[in-house]
Amino acid sequence: MVHFDSDYMAGAHPEVMDALVRTNGEQTPGYGADSYTAEARELIRKATGCADAQVIFLVGGTQTNATIIDGILARHEGVLAAESGHIAVHEAGAIEASGHKVLTLPHYDGKVRAEDVERYIEEFYADATYPHMVAPGMLYISQPTEYGTIYSLRELRALSNACHRHDIPLYIDGARMSYALAAEGADFTLSDIARCADAFYIGGTKSGALFGEAVVITNNSLCRNLFPLVKQHGALLAKGRLLGIQFGALFRDGLYERIGRHAVELAIRVREGLRSEGYEIVIESPTNQQFLRLPNDLIDRLHAVATFDYWGPRGKEESIVRFVTSWETREEDVEALLAAVETK
Repeated sequence: MVHFDSDYMAGAHPEVMDALVRTNGEQTPGYGADSYTAEARELIRKATGCADAQVIFLVGGTQTNATIIDGILARHEGVLAAESGHIAVHEAGAIEASGHKVLTLPHYDGKVRAEDVERYIEEFYADATYPHMVAPGMLYISQPTEYGTIYSLRELRALSNACHRHDIPLYIDGARMSYALAAEGADFTLSDIARCADAFYIGGTKSGALFGEAVVITNNSLCRNLFPLVKQHGALLAKGRLLGIQFGALFRDGLYERIGRHAVELAIRVREGLRSEGYEIVIESPTNQQFLRLPNDLIDRLHAVATFDYWGPRGKEESIVRFVTSWETREEDVEALLAAVETK
């Protein structure tokens, strides 16, 4: 059986696991006050080109989004996001549970447009009753999106400019950032992300770590008391060095980029192999998530050799499914999947 359900099914990349095992017997200060975490912060500052950025490590994506969004917003404010955005759909109301509303915008293959952001804000303040409503206090996007699509550098700059014209910060969810950086046609770097965003995070859970996300805050007027806020959200790991060791391994010798390239190359092989058999590509994703419309009889046959997810409800005759690759996906896994597709 080969697996294409998600990019966090396997454990840690061997290089990450080696670093954890090698340091397992050491005694270090807790809560991220250790030398490994300090080194990881510096490696990330160097990779992002932000020497004075705040860098803090949390365990998971929903935890990170809930903590940082709560830290940025005033009590009467909400967060703008795509209708398809992770915080609007798949985080079980975590943002709303912290007392903030998700204010949804139209999406275009998962992306929002700068003109829609500006229109929402301008129309909000043009309404004389706006003091009675939830104010747009920040913009949330993900890179890549829930649909595996990526924002170009031009689009990122447009969104950043729109936010800053209206004095709200741009926050980027980078749970799958490694795959965005490695995507076909990607014209941006981590330094570009850092210049456009006021805050963002670099995902580890879906990119070779056992767990962990690295928050980078480039706008130092935000979240000035981030450490106690993380603790209030139950998000502070006592054995914080476990996060620092993992991100040190990911960023010390280019492993993060290698993981992204590996997964994207194999995802494109899945996409093109299925395209060559005449099946519909629902979204032209350049990253490690691929969405296809397949006949239900083929889906049933493939499930005998591979695991993967439906993307929405099963249809009467055909359904949309998602295939996801990761650091652990092997060339022979892709070959086995495509061989099963070709078997009539």
